[in-house]
Amino acid sequence: MGGTEIDEGSAVDDVDRTAARGADWLDWKHTTVDGRAAEYGEAGTGAPAVFLHGWGLDHKVYKRALSRLVRAGLHVYAPALPGFGGTAALPAASSSLKGYGDWVAAFVDAVGVADPVLVMGHSFGGGVAIELSHDHPRLVRALVLINSVGGSAWAHSGSTIRSMSERPLWDWGIHFPSDLFPIRQAHRVLPVILSEAVGNFVRDPRSFWRAAGMARRADLMEELDELRQRGLPVVVLWGQRDHLITRDSFEDMCRALGDPDVVTVAGTHSWMLADPDEFGEVMTNVLAIVDQADSGGAVADAV
Repeated sequence: MGGTEIDEGSAVDDVDRTAARGADWLDWKHTTVDGRAAEYGEAGTGAPAVFLHGWGLDHKVYKRALSRLVRAGLHVYAPALPGFGGTAALPAASSSLKGYGDWVAAFVDAVGVADPVLVMGHSFGGGVAIELSHDHPRLVRALVLINSVGGSAWAHSGSTIRSMSERPLWDWGIHFPSDLFPIRQAHRVLPVILSEAVGNFVRDPRSFWRAAGMARRADLMEELDELRQRGLPVVVLWGQRDHLITRDSFEDMCRALGDPDVVTVAGTHSWMLADPDEFGEVMTNVLAIVDQADSGGAVADAV
């Protein structure tokens, strides 16, 4: 598989005042999806891109990173997924990664996007992006997975592979603080993340914990293999210090995809929140990869 390694740089200041005044700062909007309230951010005039946030968070946490995507020439749509950020929860019968993927397809229709979109997903949002790409192939131009759930392996012990579903909660817990809140940037990242995560938990604790269970048990190897067979352009990004999405899980995902383009950074699970400028630089390379894949031929339709 192809690969690029990019070192993590220093974090930018807490407030990017130039971006806040510029056209690359997202506008926060409201719409309805399947008759229920939905919140999202939007900015830009380029090719359409949909960004899906990680578990427990919402679209506004990523605003500084997303502004860099707009600067790179994308028309960014960043929905708050159901149960987060003020978007109404999914009905109980649809509360699954597939249900989330179907919701994103309905969201794309609700905001009037006509062209196939570049779909990007971080962590839990990556699992949703995989389901969307699998179930709604004509909506998706290319897929970017950022420290994404979906690989079935948690760890190898000799010749034995332990699955993510076998991973005990305590192991998630000991890595969660350092991976989500890197010490070097904690004073910049922690207050924003905590504010949004606590708000999401208070608003809808059921969706909060349901999504956690989905992320913990996510095994999307069959869906990833199907995307490989279709020839969908996929770029996989991973932070080398990510202990939530382990190296074994990351490599499992890459094997299922066959030979995806891979970009690694010297960061933790939340590296794009800690250093949005670095994220912008990485995504400039990723967009070049996607454009090259597009010029190589059309993505095959699903059978």
